[in-house]
Amino acid sequence: MTDEAFKGFGPKAIPFLKALDFHQSREWFLENRELFEKELRDPLGDLVDTLTLRFAEAGLGLRGDRKKSLFRINRDVRFAKDKRPYNRHLSAILSPDGTKMEQGVFYVHIGLEGCFAGVAWWQPEAALLLAMRRAIEVWPERFRAMVKALKDNGLELDAEGGMKRTPRGFEHITDKDLVAAIRSRHFVVRHVIDPAGIHGPELVEELVDFTFRAKPLLDWGRAIEGKTAKE
Repeated sequence: MTDEAFKGFGPKAIPFLKALDFHQSREWFLENRELFEKELRDPLGDLVDTLTLRFAEAGLGLRGDRKKSLFRINRDVRFAKDKRPYNRHLSAILSPDGTKMEQGVFYVHIGLEGCFAGVAWWQPEAALLLAMRRAIEVWPERFRAMVKALKDNGLELDAEGGMKRTPRGFEHITDKDLVAAIRSRHFVVRHVIDPAGIHGPELVEELVDFTFRAKPLLDWGRAIEGKTAKE
């Protein structure tokens, strides 16, 4: 943990990403690495540390590490048709145990395609996803209460990426909202960040507020995950 509180991303954070995306060159990146660290990487590390403290104070059960929580700017191109070596964004994840392997996470993304935060159960493993679908089937009122709580907080579950057909064993479900939920491969809420607002410490309050508003989704998933772990 560092003593540095988040003060904002540097004024050249987005321009750096634009230049990196234009050059897509290791030589250019190495020549400008100091700028990358000053404007983007180190501030993101400060943000992770600051949010870890704030989330702990709020009892949100999410934490991170300025080294382990950040995703690399380098792309994994081993199996990709697109061989450009660098991402158009920088991102980080905070989770219950501080690793990238857990579910029920907070994610922040600063990039050319947009800046946003998310709270997610993102493509959970088969056993947990099945348990979530069973919970929607058996306790629809709990699922609907969670959705309503999110809506009351100005949030909606991401409807993209669902299966075209209802998974086997759930064909008897006919309510449209439950069918859509059972077809989902993930459960996510998002918050769009104004790129102009990433340069000051006020971003911390914005992200803490969003995570509080997304807590019904975290609580719903954690209750199911806890029961699954005991089985």
